[in-house]
Amino acid sequence: MKLPLYRKFLLLYFVILIPVAILLSTICRNGYQKEVISDTKTQLFKYSHYIRESYFPSVYKSSSSLVNKKISEDIRPSSRILNTTVWITNAKGLILVDSQEPSLQNGNHYIKNYDAGFFHKSYHVNKTLKPIMRQEMLTVILPVTSGYAVKGYIIIHTPMETINQQMKSFTYFSTIGITAFAIIYGILLYIIYTLTGKPAKKICNIVSKYNNGEFEDTTLLRGKDEYEFISTELSYLGEQLQHLDDYQKNFIANVSHDFRSPLTSIKGYAEAMLDGTIPEELYNKYLDIIVFETERLTKLTTNLLSLNGFEHGRTQLEITSFDINYIIKRTVASFEGTCTKKHIKLILTFSEKETFVNADQAKIQQVLYNLIDNAIKFSHKDSQIKITTIEKKEKVILSVKDYGIGIPKNSLKKIWERFYKTDLSRGKDQKGTGLGLSITKEIINAHQEHINVTSTEGSGTEFSFTLPLTNPSSTS
Repeated sequence: MKLPLYRKFLLLYFVILIPVAILLSTICRNGYQKEVISDTKTQLFKYSHYIRESYFPSVYKSSSSLVNKKISEDIRPSSRILNTTVWITNAKGLILVDSQEPSLQNGNHYIKNYDAGFFHKSYHVNKTLKPIMRQEMLTVILPVTSGYAVKGYIIIHTPMETINQQMKSFTYFSTIGITAFAIIYGILLYIIYTLTGKPAKKICNIVSKYNNGEFEDTTLLRGKDEYEFISTELSYLGEQLQHLDDYQKNFIANVSHDFRSPLTSIKGYAEAMLDGTIPEELYNKYLDIIVFETERLTKLTTNLLSLNGFEHGRTQLEITSFDINYIIKRTVASFEGTCTKKHIKLILTFSEKETFVNADQAKIQQVLYNLIDNAIKFSHKDSQIKITTIEKKEKVILSVKDYGIGIPKNSLKKIWERFYKTDLSRGKDQKGTGLGLSITKEIINAHQEHINVTSTEGSGTEFSFTLPLTNPSSTS
């Protein structure tokens, strides 16, 4: 199961917090305790050396209980200040001096009787010697030697309770530290989640709406960062998807309309011929209509496939060098019959006798055919159409200008859209599919060139596009 982002942040919070708490409460505590015990041992050993130098010779030489009592009284104040108990014993472990309990100096308390292995170590932790030492102590043992022989021991104890008090202070401050870390770390993660997680959640919601076909949400995230950029791009994407959705609906409606009309005619006339509604002597007339409608369907299908090829990058251009003036003349020749019927004159004006360009000859001829065909369709009878080529620097500018009905100003940006037809053209262009100019623009764009249109309603329209010039000698 995938975790939401906020749960991942929550999981991250505990994944970091728990090890930190364990580290402070166990590992660091144990380390601190060892350090405290080590420091205490060092102090006790220093104190034991002081006792050895200051008092042990007197105890060893006199063997008098009065001397021992006097030494005990001398040591007692400093021992109380240091919270320690000092024992001085002979080599057999008999307690001769006790800084806290003089009663132990009665000559009957041998330490070896309470713990046979007591003198095998230099220190003991949590040590008791019941009944003479019931409280747990940290004990250090300093042997006093002379001539390679042990003459006695200096034993100093300090209660483990003193060390434990220090550990309680450590526990108190470590608890405060963990709590402060938990609060600060929680606030930091919340800020990070606010800056990253919440915008990501909003973006996910927008994408989810887009996935469900809801493109109206264009909410922008504030702030000058990547999320604002993503939000802006998503908003633009939403607009494009909305436009694409509308376009698809219009596309389907237009294709359905343009296919339905000829199919209805073909089906109707064919059925009428089969059931005898149309007499046999009129078959040729209606067969011509069926052929005409079939050609319309073929042209529409071919144009759609051509546009689809450009859109998905499957159409490859076959670039060659050719004389564009010659291609214009050949294309114009195919309209001779149509121009004669409408009494339209085609005027060709070339800046040079030959103008060689680098382009796909068949595709450019299709562009010229579409533009000239459009110009003828929307020109008045007894008018003219001018076709010109002008060489300028490394380009040639080709222009097709008519003096017909023109294009309304509000339609100029839409003429490149598939199936688009202006209201003025619907009555005149019965054969058109509304795809010719779309294909024309795709072809010019594929050549990485530009095509422009200028038009005045009622006065005419001019289409112009560019192609790259080439040196004819380079192709010989």
